[in-house]
Amino acid sequence: MIELENVAMSYGGRTLFSGVSLELAQGSFHFLTGPSGAGKTTLIRLCSLEMPPSEGRVRLLGHDTADLDRDGVADMRQRIGVVHQDSQFIDHLSLAENIGLPVMVSDTGPALADAEMEQLLGWVGLKGQAGSMPAHLSGGERQRGALARAVVRAPDLVLADEPTGNVDWEMSLRILDLLVELNLSGKTILCATHDLTLIRKAKTRVNARVLRLRNGSIELAGAEL
Repeated sequence: MIELENVAMSYGGRTLFSGVSLELAQGSFHFLTGPSGAGKTTLIRLCSLEMPPSEGRVRLLGHDTADLDRDGVADMRQRIGVVHQDSQFIDHLSLAENIGLPVMVSDTGPALADAEMEQLLGWVGLKGQAGSMPAHLSGGERQRGALARAVVRAPDLVLADEPTGNVDWEMSLRILDLLVELNLSGKTILCATHDLTLIRKAKTRVNARVLRLRNGSIELAGAEL
């Protein structure tokens, strides 16, 4: 699902990482951890086609991203769901409108039916809140809504960048449960987090592996986590 070959990322005269190579298989669950500033968010953005690498090759879902034209990038993004640390909702749109926005702008078909939206909201524990405005949602509700938005197009790959960074422990576990459920349904998950306690909890629920990004390189973390 994700293949990086000797990937480097530099900007502002600083190299975040270089020589990064990894392969994430279909249906796998990986955490990406490392100190602040190591480049976790940048690596997620590379895998979500938000930026190209400074060096090296990125292959997603069997395609070399360097070979994709504008339409190819758009098609690829249909198969990737992204959850950011900040839900990035549009304030004047309701919860349902924010969740359904990727479908509305994709030209892949009609908007979600009300019944489908309610089913998706029920899955993330927000049933009956379709009309709620972002300002009236708690941090945990916004993040669960962001997860619903990430999977509204039934992606093959879900990328999560610190999805529990702004919520309490109980809500972190609820979001973790949703990610685990997605993985058990066949989705490939890459989740960046600094929360080692959450990683340890996850490893009791799913066969998750841990990638550690530090000192400009990436490694598979051992049993010490």
